[in-house]
Amino acid sequence: MALDDKLDRRKVLAAGMGLLAAAPPIKELAGKPIVKPLDPDAGVTAPEALMKEHGLLNRCLLIYEEGIRRVQAKEEVASEVFLRTAELVRVFIEDYHEKNEENLIFPEFVKFEKLVDLVETLKAQHAAGRKMTAEVYQLSQPTPFRVEANREQIVAACQSFIRMYRPHMAREETVLFPALRTILSAKRVEVLGERIKEEQAVLGGDSFEHSLEKLAKIEAQLGIEDLKQLMPKG
Repeated sequence: MALDDKLDRRKVLAAGMGLLAAAPPIKELAGKPIVKPLDPDAGVTAPEALMKEHGLLNRCLLIYEEGIRRVQAKEEVASEVFLRTAELVRVFIEDYHEKNEENLIFPEFVKFEKLVDLVETLKAQHAAGRKMTAEVYQLSQPTPFRVEANREQIVAACQSFIRMYRPHMAREETVLFPALRTILSAKRVEVLGERIKEEQAVLGGDSFEHSLEKLAKIEAQLGIEDLKQLMPKG
């Protein structure tokens, strides 16, 4: 066989192998690729999970602020704005997020005798926050909400709640959560993240994603869902 013929056959063979390598899987050719859904919580550590949940709480505070503004400006605001937000705080923040902090995170610092004063203050603030949320929830029921004095009391309770929780979250995110890695191994921090993920079962239908959907509806009701509205004018 001539040398040129051998070279041509090698080129054809190489080209064929390249086409096979570049070809999509048979399942894709059938128009039904198998795509494994991504788990947004996969590999998430305890501090990351708790900080994500702080974002949800912060959006609750933004709703409270808009509700306060409308009450003080004598503008129309539905009682359910405060009621539904307080309910989210009770279910997701108090019964889930804060319980995880108190049962899984705070004991680690007490055990190693680190930041114990801060932990005790944070626990006391949790207890105070529950009282304020209960007050908002009770007074924002449709009938009590019609009374002006009750609306003023809701405003005062929400203002106190916001004033306490903004620095509360900031101190946890900048001091407490980062310090976890100074007292625990990376593996232990990972295990705590898995424990927090397992605790989501107590939420039932009120998971993080479902809670966000509820929040988004309240934001849309108030007309504050579009971030572009917050751009400075001029």
